[in-house]
Amino acid sequence: MFLKVTFLGTSGTVPSVDRNTSSILLNYSGCKILFDCGEGTQRQMMKAKTGFNIEAIFITHLHTDHFIGVFGLLETMSLNSREKPLSIYTPNSKFLRKLFREFGYHNLGFPVRVVGLRDGDFVRFENFKVLAFKTDHIVESLGYAFVEDERRGKFNVEKARELGIPPGPLYSKLARGEAIEFGEKIITPDMVLGEKRPGWKVVYTGDTAPVEKLVEIAKNADLLIHDAAFTSELDDWAKETKHSTARDAAEIAKKANVKKLVLTHISARYSKEPEKLLEEAKKIFENVVVAEDFMEIELERD
Repeated sequence: MFLKVTFLGTSGTVPSVDRNTSSILLNYSGCKILFDCGEGTQRQMMKAKTGFNIEAIFITHLHTDHFIGVFGLLETMSLNSREKPLSIYTPNSKFLRKLFREFGYHNLGFPVRVVGLRDGDFVRFENFKVLAFKTDHIVESLGYAFVEDERRGKFNVEKARELGIPPGPLYSKLARGEAIEFGEKIITPDMVLGEKRPGWKVVYTGDTAPVEKLVEIAKNADLLIHDAAFTSELDDWAKETKHSTARDAAEIAKKANVKKLVLTHISARYSKEPEKLLEEAKKIFENVVVAEDFMEIELERD
Protein backbone atom coordinates (compact mmCIF):
# COMPACT_ATOMS: atom_id res chain seq x y z
CA MET A 1 0.00 0.00 0.00
CA PHE A 2 1.13 3.56 -0.69
CA LEU A 3 -0.37 6.98 -0.09
CA LYS A 4 0.61 10.10 -1.99
CA VAL A 5 -0.90 13.58 -1.70
CA THR A 6 -0.50 15.97 -4.65
CA PHE A 7 -1.28 19.66 -4.19
CA LEU A 8 -2.90 20.84 -7.41
CA GLY A 9 -4.00 24.26 -6.14
CA THR A 10 -2.90 26.12 -3.02
CA SER A 11 -4.05 29.73 -3.49
CA GLY A 12 -6.73 31.46 -1.48
CA THR A 13 -9.81 32.88 -3.28
CA VAL A 14 -8.16 33.72 -6.62
CA PRO A 15 -5.28 32.18 -8.57
CA SER A 16 -1.90 33.86 -8.65
CA VAL A 17 0.98 33.52 -11.10
CA ASP A 18 2.41 30.62 -9.10
CA ARG A 19 -0.68 29.15 -7.44
CA ASN A 20 -3.96 27.76 -8.71
CA THR A 21 -7.12 27.69 -6.60
CA SER A 22 -7.85 24.92 -4.12
CA SER A 23 -7.53 21.26 -5.10
CA ILE A 24 -5.78 18.27 -3.57
CA LEU A 25 -5.44 14.77 -5.01
CA LEU A 26 -5.00 11.81 -2.68
CA ASN A 27 -3.78 8.59 -4.28
CA TYR A 28 -4.19 5.53 -2.08
CA SER A 29 -2.64 2.59 -3.91
CA GLY A 30 -4.28 3.64 -7.17
CA CYS A 31 -7.61 4.78 -5.69
CA LYS A 32 -7.68 8.52 -6.41
CA ILE A 33 -9.81 10.95 -4.40
CA LEU A 34 -10.06 14.65 -5.20
CA PHE A 35 -10.64 17.17 -2.40
CA ASP A 36 -11.99 20.44 -3.80
CA CYS A 37 -11.83 21.35 -7.46
CA GLY A 38 -11.10 25.01 -8.09
CA GLU A 39 -10.96 26.56 -11.54
CA GLY A 40 -8.32 25.03 -13.80
CA THR A 41 -7.98 21.82 -11.78
CA GLN A 42 -8.13 19.67 -14.91
CA ARG A 43 -5.15 21.55 -16.37
CA GLN A 44 -3.24 21.12 -13.12
CA MET A 45 -3.96 17.39 -13.30
CA MET A 46 -2.56 17.30 -16.83
CA LYS A 47 0.61 19.08 -15.75
CA ALA A 48 1.02 16.81 -12.71
CA LYS A 49 0.29 13.72 -14.88
CA THR A 50 -2.19 12.38 -12.32
CA GLY A 51 -4.69 11.09 -14.90
CA PHE A 52 -8.45 11.62 -14.63
CA ASN A 53 -9.48 8.25 -13.21
CA ILE A 54 -11.01 9.74 -10.06
CA GLU A 55 -13.14 7.61 -7.73
CA ALA A 56 -14.87 10.53 -6.00
CA ILE A 57 -14.73 14.28 -5.42
CA PHE A 58 -15.23 15.82 -1.97
CA ILE A 59 -16.11 19.53 -1.97
CA THR A 60 -15.59 21.43 1.29
CA HIS A 61 -17.99 24.29 0.45
CA LEU A 62 -19.60 25.98 -2.50
CA HIS A 63 -17.44 29.03 -2.99
CA THR A 64 -16.37 29.02 -6.62
CA ASP A 65 -12.63 28.79 -5.88
CA HIS A 66 -13.35 25.35 -4.40
CA PHE A 67 -15.77 23.79 -6.88
CA ILE A 68 -16.08 25.62 -10.20
CA GLY A 69 -13.41 23.42 -11.81
CA VAL A 70 -15.77 20.44 -11.56
CA PHE A 71 -17.56 21.48 -14.75
CA GLY A 72 -14.48 21.47 -16.95
CA LEU A 73 -13.26 18.25 -15.35
CA LEU A 74 -16.56 16.51 -16.10
CA GLU A 75 -16.38 17.65 -19.73
CA THR A 76 -12.85 16.26 -20.02
CA MET A 77 -13.88 12.95 -18.48
CA SER A 78 -16.77 12.75 -20.95
CA LEU A 79 -14.52 13.48 -23.93
CA ASN A 80 -12.20 10.74 -22.65
CA SER A 81 -15.14 8.29 -22.89
CA ARG A 82 -15.46 7.70 -19.17
CA GLU A 83 -18.19 5.19 -18.31
CA LYS A 84 -17.61 4.60 -14.61
CA PRO A 85 -20.00 6.48 -12.29
CA LEU A 86 -18.65 9.46 -10.35
CA SER A 87 -19.86 10.58 -6.94
CA ILE A 88 -19.45 14.18 -5.81
CA TYR A 89 -19.88 14.78 -2.08
CA THR A 90 -20.67 18.23 -0.75
CA PRO A 91 -22.61 20.27 1.77
CA ASN A 92 -25.64 22.01 0.23
CA SER A 93 -26.08 19.34 -2.43
CA LYS A 94 -29.38 20.84 -3.68
CA PHE A 95 -27.56 23.88 -5.06
CA LEU A 96 -24.99 21.81 -6.93
CA ARG A 97 -27.65 19.47 -8.35
CA LYS A 98 -29.54 22.54 -9.60
CA LEU A 99 -26.43 23.84 -11.35
CA PHE A 100 -25.90 20.48 -13.02
CA ARG A 101 -29.48 20.48 -14.27
CA GLU A 102 -29.21 24.06 -15.57
CA PHE A 103 -25.98 23.30 -17.42
CA GLY A 104 -27.34 20.05 -18.86
CA TYR A 105 -24.94 17.71 -17.08
CA HIS A 106 -27.25 14.73 -17.38
CA ASN A 107 -25.92 13.36 -20.66
CA LEU A 108 -22.19 13.03 -20.17
CA GLY A 109 -21.92 9.35 -21.01
CA PHE A 110 -21.37 8.39 -17.37
CA PRO A 111 -23.56 8.79 -14.29
CA VAL A 112 -22.79 11.67 -11.91
CA ARG A 113 -24.22 11.43 -8.42
CA VAL A 114 -24.28 14.45 -6.11
CA VAL A 115 -24.49 13.41 -2.46
CA GLY A 116 -25.05 15.73 0.50
CA LEU A 117 -23.01 15.14 3.64
CA ARG A 118 -23.34 16.41 7.19
CA ASP A 119 -21.13 16.51 10.23
CA GLY A 120 -20.24 12.95 11.24
CA ASP A 121 -21.21 11.28 7.96
CA PHE A 122 -18.65 9.05 6.31
CA VAL A 123 -18.17 7.39 2.93
CA ARG A 124 -16.80 3.87 2.92
CA PHE A 125 -14.20 2.69 0.40
CA GLU A 126 -12.13 -0.47 0.32
CA ASN A 127 -9.62 -0.30 3.21
CA PHE A 128 -10.49 3.27 4.23
CA LYS A 129 -13.25 5.78 4.86
CA VAL A 130 -13.62 9.53 4.38
CA LEU A 131 -15.18 11.23 7.39
CA ALA A 132 -16.95 14.60 7.08
CA PHE A 133 -16.76 17.09 9.95
CA LYS A 134 -18.27 20.53 10.44
CA THR A 135 -15.99 23.52 10.02
CA ASP A 136 -16.58 27.23 10.63
CA HIS A 137 -16.75 29.32 7.46
CA ILE A 138 -19.11 32.05 6.22
CA VAL A 139 -21.12 29.47 4.24
CA GLU A 140 -22.04 25.87 5.07
CA SER A 141 -18.75 23.97 5.09
CA LEU A 142 -17.14 20.64 5.87
CA GLY A 143 -13.65 19.30 6.34
CA TYR A 144 -12.67 15.73 5.50
CA ALA A 145 -10.53 13.08 7.16
CA PHE A 146 -9.11 10.15 5.20
CA VAL A 147 -8.90 7.30 7.73
CA GLU A 148 -7.30 4.02 6.71
CA ASP A 149 -8.53 0.83 8.38
CA GLU A 150 -6.46 -0.66 11.18
CA ARG A 151 -3.58 -2.77 9.94
CA ARG A 152 -2.64 -6.22 11.10
CA GLY A 153 0.04 -6.44 13.72
CA LYS A 154 3.68 -7.15 12.92
CA PHE A 155 4.70 -10.74 12.32
CA ASN A 156 6.56 -12.16 15.33
CA VAL A 157 9.27 -14.49 14.03
CA GLU A 158 10.18 -15.70 17.53
CA LYS A 159 6.63 -16.86 18.22
CA ALA A 160 6.54 -18.65 14.87
CA ARG A 161 9.80 -20.42 15.70
CA GLU A 162 8.49 -21.45 19.10
CA LEU A 163 5.56 -23.08 17.33
CA GLY A 164 8.01 -24.92 15.09
CA ILE A 165 6.82 -23.27 11.88
CA PRO A 166 9.57 -23.23 9.23
CA PRO A 167 10.31 -19.95 7.39
CA GLY A 168 8.75 -19.65 3.95
CA PRO A 169 5.25 -19.64 2.47
CA LEU A 170 3.59 -20.45 5.80
CA TYR A 171 5.05 -17.27 7.29
CA SER A 172 3.62 -15.27 4.38
CA LYS A 173 0.14 -16.73 4.81
CA LEU A 174 0.08 -15.95 8.51
CA ALA A 175 1.39 -12.43 7.89
CA ARG A 176 -1.51 -11.89 5.45
CA GLY A 177 -3.97 -12.90 8.18
CA GLU A 178 -4.63 -16.44 6.95
CA ALA A 179 -4.80 -19.47 9.26
CA ILE A 180 -2.61 -22.44 8.35
CA GLU A 181 -2.59 -26.15 9.09
CA PHE A 182 0.75 -27.26 10.48
CA GLY A 183 1.20 -30.83 11.63
CA GLU A 184 -2.00 -31.68 13.42
CA LYS A 185 -2.61 -28.12 14.57
CA ILE A 186 -4.41 -25.09 13.16
CA ILE A 187 -2.24 -22.00 13.61
CA THR A 188 -4.24 -18.77 13.54
CA PRO A 189 -2.73 -15.34 12.78
CA ASP A 190 -3.36 -14.04 16.31
CA MET A 191 -0.86 -16.63 17.57
CA VAL A 192 2.02 -14.97 15.71
CA LEU A 193 0.91 -11.39 15.05
CA GLY A 194 1.24 -8.42 17.37
CA GLU A 195 -1.47 -5.93 18.20
CA LYS A 196 -3.27 -4.16 15.37
CA ARG A 197 -1.73 -0.89 14.26
CA PRO A 198 -3.52 2.31 13.28
CA GLY A 199 -3.73 3.11 9.58
CA TRP A 200 -2.83 6.38 7.93
CA LYS A 201 -4.86 9.50 8.68
CA VAL A 202 -4.89 12.62 6.50
CA VAL A 203 -7.07 15.59 7.48
CA TYR A 204 -8.04 18.49 5.20
CA THR A 205 -9.89 21.46 6.68
CA GLY A 206 -10.88 23.50 3.65
CA ASP A 207 -11.62 27.14 4.55
CA THR A 208 -12.32 27.56 8.24
CA ALA A 209 -11.76 29.58 11.36
CA PRO A 210 -9.94 27.51 14.00
CA VAL A 211 -12.24 24.74 15.26
CA GLU A 212 -11.50 23.11 18.63
CA LYS A 213 -13.27 19.91 17.57
CA LEU A 214 -10.59 19.48 14.94
CA VAL A 215 -8.09 18.63 17.67
CA GLU A 216 -9.92 15.33 18.25
CA ILE A 217 -10.56 14.71 14.54
CA ALA A 218 -6.88 15.20 13.70
CA LYS A 219 -5.48 13.45 16.78
CA ASN A 220 -2.21 11.69 15.86
CA ALA A 221 -2.83 12.31 12.15
CA ASP A 222 0.03 11.65 9.76
CA LEU A 223 -0.82 14.82 7.85
CA LEU A 224 -2.93 17.86 8.68
CA ILE A 225 -3.64 20.17 5.73
CA HIS A 226 -4.97 23.37 7.27
CA ASP A 227 -6.26 26.70 6.04
CA ALA A 228 -3.61 29.36 6.78
CA ALA A 229 -4.69 32.30 4.68
CA PHE A 230 -2.95 34.97 6.78
CA THR A 231 -0.40 35.68 9.46
CA SER A 232 -1.67 36.90 12.82
CA GLU A 233 -1.03 40.50 11.79
CA LEU A 234 -4.36 40.11 10.00
CA ASP A 235 -6.05 38.21 12.80
CA ASP A 236 -9.09 40.51 12.81
CA TRP A 237 -9.58 40.03 9.07
CA ALA A 238 -9.18 36.25 9.47
CA LYS A 239 -11.91 36.26 12.12
CA GLU A 240 -14.22 38.39 9.99
CA THR A 241 -13.81 36.21 6.91
CA LYS A 242 -13.78 32.93 8.91
CA HIS A 243 -10.29 31.85 7.96
CA SER A 244 -7.29 30.74 10.02
CA THR A 245 -3.87 32.24 10.52
CA ALA A 246 -0.65 30.26 10.38
CA ARG A 247 -0.53 30.50 14.17
CA ASP A 248 -4.05 29.09 14.48
CA ALA A 249 -3.14 26.11 12.28
CA ALA A 250 0.06 25.45 14.24
CA GLU A 251 -1.77 25.52 17.57
CA ILE A 252 -4.28 22.94 16.30
CA ALA A 253 -1.44 20.76 14.99
CA LYS A 254 0.38 20.89 18.31
CA LYS A 255 -2.72 20.07 20.37
CA ALA A 256 -3.63 17.20 18.03
CA ASN A 257 -0.09 15.79 18.07
CA VAL A 258 -0.02 15.44 14.29
CA LYS A 259 3.15 14.29 12.55
CA LYS A 260 3.23 16.95 9.84
CA LEU A 261 1.36 20.19 9.14
CA VAL A 262 0.84 21.67 5.68
CA LEU A 263 -0.37 25.27 5.35
CA THR A 264 -2.56 25.98 2.34
CA HIS A 265 -5.14 28.43 0.91
CA ILE A 266 -2.41 31.04 0.83
CA SER A 267 -3.52 34.64 0.38
CA ALA A 268 -2.05 36.53 -2.59
CA ARG A 269 -0.54 38.91 -0.01
CA TYR A 270 2.11 36.25 0.64
CA SER A 271 2.71 35.12 -2.94
CA LYS A 272 6.25 36.51 -2.78
CA GLU A 273 6.80 35.96 0.94
CA PRO A 274 5.31 32.62 2.01
CA GLU A 275 8.12 32.32 4.54
CA LYS A 276 6.19 34.76 6.77
CA LEU A 277 3.53 32.09 7.26
CA LEU A 278 6.15 29.42 7.80
CA GLU A 279 8.07 31.44 10.38
CA GLU A 280 4.93 32.15 12.37
CA ALA A 281 3.83 28.51 12.42
CA LYS A 282 7.31 27.19 13.29
CA LYS A 283 7.33 29.16 16.54
CA ILE A 284 4.61 26.75 17.74
CA PHE A 285 4.93 23.58 15.63
CA GLU A 286 8.22 22.53 14.08
CA ASN A 287 7.31 20.02 11.35
CA VAL A 288 5.43 22.35 9.02
CA VAL A 289 5.65 23.35 5.36
CA VAL A 290 3.81 25.85 3.18
CA ALA A 291 2.08 24.05 0.32
CA GLU A 292 3.10 24.83 -3.25
CA ASP A 293 1.37 23.80 -6.45
CA PHE A 294 2.53 20.33 -7.59
CA MET A 295 4.17 19.58 -4.25
CA GLU A 296 3.88 15.87 -3.43
CA ILE A 297 3.98 14.19 -0.05
CA GLU A 298 4.25 10.41 0.12
CA LEU A 299 3.60 8.88 3.51
CA GLU A 300 5.79 6.11 4.89
CA ARG A 301 4.97 3.41 7.38
CA ASP A 302 6.48 3.56 10.85
